[in-house]
Amino acid sequence: MTLVQAETAAPAPPAPVAARRRVPKAVLNGVSVLAGVALWWGLSLAGYDIPAPPVVAARMYELIADGTLITDAAASLARVLTGFALGVLLAVPVGFLMGWYAPVRALAEPWIQFFRTIPPLAIIPLAIVLMGIEETPKIFVIFLASFLSCVIATLQGVVGVDRTLLNAARVLGANDRVIFTRVVIPASSPFILVGMRVGLGSSWATLVAAELIAAQQGLGYRMQSAQLYYDLPTIFAGLIGIGVLGLLMDRLLLLAEHRLTAWQETR
Repeated sequence: MTLVQAETAAPAPPAPVAARRRVPKAVLNGVSVLAGVALWWGLSLAGYDIPAPPVVAARMYELIADGTLITDAAASLARVLTGFALGVLLAVPVGFLMGWYAPVRALAEPWIQFFRTIPPLAIIPLAIVLMGIEETPKIFVIFLASFLSCVIATLQGVVGVDRTLLNAARVLGANDRVIFTRVVIPASSPFILVGMRVGLGSSWATLVAAELIAAQQGLGYRMQSAQLYYDLPTIFAGLIGIGVLGLLMDRLLLLAEHRLTAWQETR
């Protein structure tokens, strides 16, 4: 048998397996939400002492109709946005300084780690004594929660920059300013954005306790007031409000992350 005949007689390679069609992410998200609501409803019907989804939906409609839920959500959102923004604005430059200059890191890191081990909620009594009972202590504890999360992420991003990139930039004649703006900041931006997302979650987690400080409005305040009367539908309405607002803000940060780090390969 000749080589040509052997090649002709050889079996044809198997056809490529058709790529599996991926289910759209939005569909999976919708299925997950429906499954969660169904589980919640099932637990309510099973006799657990939790209000059914229609009861909570009716209570939310009442709170929206009389403006209570909108006012509380706006007050809580303003506190979280203010504290979170202040925390990020301070954390990013502090993290860059700590990561770029070893003496600054040696001076500041013990204090950062010290306060990071103290829950922001534990600062509330001290904040009340030093700052009174107005908006300042509420915003301060939220600021502290976001600052500590973001500064550690920024520091890790700067110190984790590949030294090969830094050496290559220096060989090409770049000075420290160019290296910092063209290499360090882009390379550490994914860490900063992850730190911002973690800090945002910490800010919302701190909100309820922060609104214990003589608040008259806010989702956390409304939940605490409902607790006194065992008003479970209102408590659930507050939880849903916090969850929805936090999720929307996280999606916005995730969108910014995708746009700013489009160069990074992800799954």
